[in-house]
Amino acid sequence: MLTTASVRPLTVLYVTEMNRSPEYRLAVGALSGLREDLFTDAFAYRPLPRRRTDGPITRRLPGRIRDWAAWMPHAAVVVLALFTMLLATAAGDVGAGAALVLLGFAPAAAVLMTLLRPVGAWWLSMASTPVVSVASGYSDDWPWAPSSFVSHLAVMTLVAMRTRPRTAAWMWLLTAAYGLLAEVMLSQGSSANVPEMLFVSALVLLVVTVWQVRREAKEEVAAQQTVTAVERDKRTLLEERTTIARELHDVVAHHMSVVAIQAEAAPYRVENPPPELERAFATIRENAVAALTELRRILGVVRAEDYQAPDAPQPVLDDLDNLLGNVRDAGLQAEKTITGAVRPLPQGVELSAYRIVQEALSNALRHAPGASAKVEVSYVLGGLGLRIVNTPPQGLVKPSPGAGHGITGMRERVTMLNGEMTAEPTADGGYEVTAFIPVAAATETVTTTEEPS
Repeated sequence: MLTTASVRPLTVLYVTEMNRSPEYRLAVGALSGLREDLFTDAFAYRPLPRRRTDGPITRRLPGRIRDWAAWMPHAAVVVLALFTMLLATAAGDVGAGAALVLLGFAPAAAVLMTLLRPVGAWWLSMASTPVVSVASGYSDDWPWAPSSFVSHLAVMTLVAMRTRPRTAAWMWLLTAAYGLLAEVMLSQGSSANVPEMLFVSALVLLVVTVWQVRREAKEEVAAQQTVTAVERDKRTLLEERTTIARELHDVVAHHMSVVAIQAEAAPYRVENPPPELERAFATIRENAVAALTELRRILGVVRAEDYQAPDAPQPVLDDLDNLLGNVRDAGLQAEKTITGAVRPLPQGVELSAYRIVQEALSNALRHAPGASAKVEVSYVLGGLGLRIVNTPPQGLVKPSPGAGHGITGMRERVTMLNGEMTAEPTADGGYEVTAFIPVAAATETVTTTEEPS
């Protein structure tokens, strides 16, 4: 049995965890961010990486100078540390012995430390600031001596460039808190340079933050463009495969229908056919109809809702003359050459070969206006060879841009038939597409015909 004493802890826990105010959750989140940015692994080893040398300027430099250019950020930090030490000497703050270490080396060490442990370098700069100020004898610059002022500003800038923008905000807030505390409680009548530090550091950190956000945005856009390009290629590949599947579905469905009809009519062409023959043809017809139904059910999913089956038969190589006539009317001078003994090929091979020639000529129209093209169809032993080559563009008409989808479709068709294909520019600036589609070998005699443009 539950008592009041046993229920109360659960109620308190529920109120504590679920009914916190937004301000409380915001404060807890801010403190968690502060701990993550400046306290967790503050002195972790994070060396500054070398600069990339593939930029528009550095990649044009000679080899040895280009290697040195990769270390330019490190050299700049070292020069800044030396400038901090010289500033302490020029300001008359450096004496001898311990004073030299405190007033000269401590700020410079904080700058150099950003090369290896950036967040730890900021803590070192914060810790050395009051020590250097006291050692300098409460000069007119309080709480930052000239060397500490430059060192702390440089450290915050370098750390902000190597971390996230939130870290820059925390560094500025803690610097402001220290500056106000030192001005109110530790100044001892000295003039404070807190406003100068806060203004200059806020301006510099703002510039660094904007630069960092812009760089991250460019990297994100570049990554998104890469992903988009990959997805576009995949989508193009799927669309081409879908188109091929639709066309082959029509071809295969036609042949299966013919098989079913012939199997049904065959027994009536034989006088007094034996029962075994009738049963065999009936089985052939049933299997053909079942295969046709299953084929339509499976391949039907690749059809778009508005897809209309073609009324005319699928094109074959005999229809190349009509295709060449159309491209000539469009402005592409084309000629056809056939080598080898022309023979009937599987309809899938004929269709794919026609589509490859069609796409190659379409690419020539788009990308090489004013050019001429030559189509070579070779009936060779063991297969069918195709070669479509066009000359460089002529005239003042600019080529139309393209995404390379036609090449993808041609490769898919050739790959589907276990063939090989190449598509590459020619030496004179034109373009050449070659393909070989394997077909069952047959006895052939070589003949040559040519149709002029």
